[in-house]
Amino acid sequence: MRKLSDELLIESYFKARELNLSSEFINLIESEIRRRSLSFKIKKSS
Repeated sequence: MRKLSDELLIESYFKARELNLSSEFINLIESEIRRRSLSFKIKKSS
């Protein structure tokens, strides 16, 4: 996940939610979003 751009990571998060993918996978994406301090981008857009 570290190789994904910030934009692609955020897009992946929303797509995973839209497709109802496993909560473990979504949690993994959320952890990377928090690690990069991008949480504001998913709160603002959700």
